[in-house]
Amino acid sequence: MNRLPITKTPKVYVGGAFIRSESARTFPLQDAAGNFFANIPQCTRKDLRNAVEAAAKAGPGWARRTAYNRGQIIYRLAEMIEARKADMADALRVGGASKSAAAKEITATIDRLIYYAGWADKYEQVLGNVNPVASPHFNFTVTEPMGIVGVLAPEEAPLLALVSLIAPVITSGNTVVALASTAQPYPAIVLGEMLATSDLPGGVVNLLTGFRKEMVPTFATHTHLRAIAGVANADERKALKLGAAESVKRVKLHKAEEPVDWFSDKAQSLYELRDTLEFKTTWHPIGA
Repeated sequence: MNRLPITKTPKVYVGGAFIRSESARTFPLQDAAGNFFANIPQCTRKDLRNAVEAAAKAGPGWARRTAYNRGQIIYRLAEMIEARKADMADALRVGGASKSAAAKEITATIDRLIYYAGWADKYEQVLGNVNPVASPHFNFTVTEPMGIVGVLAPEEAPLLALVSLIAPVITSGNTVVALASTAQPYPAIVLGEMLATSDLPGGVVNLLTGFRKEMVPTFATHTHLRAIAGVANADERKALKLGAAESVKRVKLHKAEEPVDWFSDKAQSLYELRDTLEFKTTWHPIGA
C-alpha cells in the first residue's frame, strides 16, 4: 500500500504562536515547476491589528534587556539558520532559486544577523553623545527604541531582504510586524519556525503573509506603528506617507522601481539602526 505524503500546513508566526488567518482565507502557492505546493494564509487587517497588539505586549520587556543580551539572542538566531540550512534552502528553491543561489542567500542572511548582533552593544557609544553647551550644564544625548515598526518586504530575495529589514529594528530594542513577500512567502514561514525555537521572545518579531493591496492601508494608518520601513511602489509610497502624516510616524522606504542589492555591504549599516531610534537629550546642572 502506497503511503500519501504528509505535507506541511503553513501558518504565520504572531505573538510567539503559529496561527492561521482569522478569516481562514488562504491563497495557493505553486513551486518553480508550476505545481501546487501549499495554501498560504491570506492575512487580513484584523491579523495585522492582532500582530501589533502582540508586538506592544512584547516591546517593554525586549527594550529593557541589556544590549549585550539582545546581541546574544540575535546571534543565536543566526546559529538556528546555520543549523537548518537544508530546510531553508528547500524553502527558497520552492520559489525557483537554484541550489547555489539559495546557499548564497542563506549565507548572506546569517552574516547579516551576525553583523547587527555585533552592533548591539556598541551603537550607543557611536550614536549617543556628550554635548558641549554654553551654560553650566552637563548635556548628553542617549538613544531609545521607537516602539513597533512595520516592515514591508520586497518580492525579491525573500529571506535576505526580510531579515535585512528586521535585524536593525530588533537590534535597537524595537518590535516588528512584517509583511513577507507575496510571490515567495514560504521562506518567511520557515523563518517563523526558526524564530520560535530561538531565544527571541514571542511577539518581538511577527510575520504575516498576504496581499499588499489589503495590508498597506492599515500599515499606513495604524497609530501604534511608530515607523514604516521596507520597499514600496509609487502608489504604496503615496498611501504610506499620507497615512503616516496623520499619525506622525517615521517612513523609510526603498523604491520598488529601483531594486536594492541586498547582497551588497551597502544594505547593512549603522545608519539603518539610527533610523529606528529616538534620541533623548538631558540637561543636568553642574554643581547641583
